Amino acid sequence: MLFDSSVRKELARSFGATLVVLLTIVLTMLLIRMLGLAAKGSVAASDVTLLLGYTVIAQLPMLLNLSLFVSVVSALSRMYRESEMVVWFASGVRLRDFVRPVLRLSWPVFFGMLAVVALVRPWAQSQSAELKDRYERRSDLSRVAAGQFQTSRSGNRVFFIDRETQQSQLGRNVFILSRDKGEESVTTAQSGHIVYEQGKRLLVLDRGQRVVINDKTQEKLVSRFDEARIAAGDGTQTGLGERPPAARTTFDLLTDDTNVARGELVWRVGQVFTTLNLLLLGVCLAAGNPRRGGNWNLISALLAFVVYFNLLNLSQAWVASGKFRAAPTLVSVHGIIFTLALLWIWWRDGGSASWPRLRLAR
Repeated sequence: MLFDSSVRKELARSFGATLVVLLTIVLTMLLIRMLGLAAKGSVAASDVTLLLGYTVIAQLPMLLNLSLFVSVVSALSRMYRESEMVVWFASGVRLRDFVRPVLRLSWPVFFGMLAVVALVRPWAQSQSAELKDRYERRSDLSRVAAGQFQTSRSGNRVFFIDRETQQSQLGRNVFILSRDKGEESVTTAQSGHIVYEQGKRLLVLDRGQRVVINDKTQEKLVSRFDEARIAAGDGTQTGLGERPPAARTTFDLLTDDTNVARGELVWRVGQVFTTLNLLLLGVCLAAGNPRRGGNWNLISALLAFVVYFNLLNLSQAWVASGKFRAAPTLVSVHGIIFTLALLWIWWRDGGSASWPRLRLAR
């Protein structure tokens, strides 16, 4: 049918362009954020690319929903603006008839988003949490890179190694600045290496000196040593602690009766209803007057998207805190919006105009 094919072609073109633009913007913002975290020492510099990919995967449900929503609003708004809708309405097409081609276009994206929410996003969140946890479990000396000042995990030590040999456990020209119990100490050594004793990781310094300064009295104590040992953290630690709800699989959440797990399920199931409701709202919000100079449809649509996603996050928080139950929250939030969208389409099709005629007939 000419109507379905033309509408779906217009929507597909708009969806592709919108998705590319949004992905470019999100990738740029996330890259700047990850580079900032790497510069602060919160994440490893070698893991920036992996964390960027995992974070983008975690944001895919929102990006797909927003792309579909914006594509529907922008494509139908253009048809209103260029009077194509007048031709379709004069041919007997109703506004509700646009719902079918919109759904026929969006069903592959819908099922793809469902797979991302149920399977891919939890995996990406777990991998991201594992990378961050692995970096946090590294000892103080493992964080040090040659030629760079690096702060310890506790924040009371600063390390610097002028030159590092091929083995990561050996270094030259070691500098350590530490603060502890009102004293500041500066330790320098010609070389250093790591040894393990009784599950502890020790930094052994060779041929150096240590200067201790009292913060209150400003007294200095200078000592020289041929060998000194400094605790550099425990041995290598493995294993993850309790994973966040977003990193858990859907099956694990279904078998968990806690409020936090129910809240995460409400968010994941809500993504499915959000996609359908946003498509219906997009058909309604695209209506406009071609004679009007300015078109605020897209701005109204973005505001509606922000409000709806805030409601989705609030519903997750309500269920996770135990204020409301999962099923009534899903029905109340998404059911009300679904009903309003259907009533809006019915009103746009002239449903309200039939009431006076019905009263006159009676």
